[in-house]
Amino acid sequence: MEQSPTNYVTVEIYDQTYHLSGQDAEHIRSLAAQVDAKMRAVAAQGRTVDSLRVAVLAALNLADDLSRTGEAGSATRVGHARASSLRGLLDEVLEEERETGS
Repeated sequence: MEQSPTNYVTVEIYDQTYHLSGQDAEHIRSLAAQVDAKMRAVAAQGRTVDSLRVAVLAALNLADDLSRTGEAGSATRVGHARASSLRGLLDEVLEEERETGS
């Protein structure tokens, strides 16, 4: 079985640059934009300035958004795929936070 090459996409989330890998660059950019928007919305509430806490609160908000959709069938599968993608993005954000100590 031939494997396709991994594509890297550079995105900016909450003023940080990330190099993410995946097959669908536009989808990754869209997810990154959603995460960035949610993080900025959380930060705008003014409860915390710590970017790690903002990321976690944004992830919880996104998970809540997904759980509220609650639609059966293909919408649920799409929701699970989105949640999985968001978890991957959050993992990368958190890992970079740990590495840089930001």
